[in-house]
Amino acid sequence: MDDLLTLNNLLALLTLTVLEIVLGIDNIVFVAILTGRLPKDKQPRARSLGLGMALLTRILLLLAINWVIHLTRPLFTILTRDFSGRDLVLIGGGLFLLAKSTYEIRDTLAEARKGSDVRKPVQSVAAAIVQIGLLDIIFSLDSVITAVGMAEEVIVMIAAIVIAMVIMLIFSGPVSKFIEKNPPIKMLALSFLILIGVTLMAEGLGTHVSKGYIYFAMGFSLGVEVLNLRWNKKRQQAETERASKLADQPGDELEQKDE
Repeated sequence: MDDLLTLNNLLALLTLTVLEIVLGIDNIVFVAILTGRLPKDKQPRARSLGLGMALLTRILLLLAINWVIHLTRPLFTILTRDFSGRDLVLIGGGLFLLAKSTYEIRDTLAEARKGSDVRKPVQSVAAAIVQIGLLDIIFSLDSVITAVGMAEEVIVMIAAIVIAMVIMLIFSGPVSKFIEKNPPIKMLALSFLILIGVTLMAEGLGTHVSKGYIYFAMGFSLGVEVLNLRWNKKRQQAETERASKLADQPGDELEQKDE
């Protein structure tokens, strides 16, 4: 036990936990979008099961680390480009994200045109969990490979992933409610998932794209949209106050005439 509680392991645990949370942002957004199609009473259970499945997947991949390492070995070559199992998984995951995000954007726009607040639910909670589980494999693979490169002890990697997943589970509910209450934020989140899908495909095709650029762009866009939402809220309040004052004026004039 004392061998694990070293300064290097503690620093690795802290760094890896923060990194896992950052890498899990796309996972939280995807879970929020997908569970938003479920009845409200089933959404918390679906989020918990989805993130719990992600945690289990990452732990299993860590325990099978030798198999994960083998995924980076070339399987075949196309036009001088070697493709590994990891590349195929990333390309498949990127295509899945692109298709799913495009489908959600189309449905969201269709609902806006109809002027209806009724959401079209997925077939069942099980269907949502299966879709979350499929993408969890992609996100978990990236997460586990990052963990292996930053820590030497498997127990440190597992501890970091568990801590990060608990934090994500705590914040997944508020994030989901915020996205669903603000349609512009939902569209922004779907655009973010499209960017992640393109990034996964680029990684699978051999072009490294730092997620830092995408997270910065997303954070900047989110900041601008939050300011826009606050400005619209204040403008609506000002218009309401102005309308209230105008409604009170005729009454005041009548009172003056009576006097």
